[in-house]
Amino acid sequence: MMKRLLSLLFILLLPTLCAASEIRIKDLVEFDGVRGNDLVGYGLVVGLNGTGDGIRNAPFTEEIMSNILERLGVNVTGEQFRPKNVAAVLVTATLPPFGRAGGQIDVSVAAIGDAKSLLGGTLIMTPLKAADGEIYAVAQGPIIAGGASVEADAASVVQGVPTSGNIPRGARIEREIDFELNSLRAIRLALRTPDFTTANKIERAINANFGGAIAAMQDAGTVAIDVGRSRARSPAHLISQIENITIEPEQRARVVVDQRSGTIVMGENVRISRVAVSQGNLTLKVEEAPMVVQPNPFARGETVVVPRSEASIMEEAGLKMAEVSDGSSLSEVVAGLNALGVGPRDMIDILKSINAAGALHAEFIVN
Repeated sequence: MMKRLLSLLFILLLPTLCAASEIRIKDLVEFDGVRGNDLVGYGLVVGLNGTGDGIRNAPFTEEIMSNILERLGVNVTGEQFRPKNVAAVLVTATLPPFGRAGGQIDVSVAAIGDAKSLLGGTLIMTPLKAADGEIYAVAQGPIIAGGASVEADAASVVQGVPTSGNIPRGARIEREIDFELNSLRAIRLALRTPDFTTANKIERAINANFGGAIAAMQDAGTVAIDVGRSRARSPAHLISQIENITIEPEQRARVVVDQRSGTIVMGENVRISRVAVSQGNLTLKVEEAPMVVQPNPFARGETVVVPRSEASIMEEAGLKMAEVSDGSSLSEVVAGLNALGVGPRDMIDILKSINAAGALHAEFIVN
């Protein structure tokens, strides 16, 4: 049973690392210039059912509400606002590459005041700006929040995050990014995971496909393409041909563990040298059972709490000295670790110790 549990907790990334698995270049690189741009805006959500900002605790909500009403021709100078159905929010979105005016994009909304929930709210027209300070889109629409909140006089329950949500296709693009792809004379491919061997394979695969030296590896994370030598109709046509070429990428050996869930992820290239392992279980137990002592009836005195504690140390039968043979393949490494017959959290401690001893030949990452 224990071995079966360990086998389930070892998530083996074989499909992406096997020698027989080929990946498209478009899934390994980013093309120079073909990128999104982050947008952000500050807006107001209305229509909340008494779950909005408290104006005293969030004065910026009152300020933006006054500005909106004045732009609509409503004079609110000197008026006192105390509504509970509005909330100030930050709106974020990503302008996709080659996004055209009139197109629609998704937006995310998050409260920045003390609003309890955005359920049922509607975002009022909010300009979205990029890093250059220019407005590229305008967002508006009903919010889809992914949580729920219930509150009573003596108790409250919150499920999910009701103070954030999204609006599918909630922003309309008003300005386009100035970028002329067809004017490029060279295209650079940026590897998402820089690796010299993978970059070299991309260079050779592209040159073999076009029958000429149009690609050149510049470093572990960059491969440059000469558009002129490719004789393609345009850079766009060239990219469409390159992105579907497949290669077998290389990747560093890694072991990733999550101590909270007890999950262990191992790559195919992980190797362990021959080691001996011994592991014991030590349990510390402390119990508190305070006793209340009261004075005799009609006697002078007061009630006191007398502490009563019990502490003990128990050592359970642990793992005796066991040998883990060196593994030449991932299956042999997993079989050797499973042969120890310990739980997943003990296995994480054993892997840490093996790594400290220099017998784990992989990058060890702990989350």
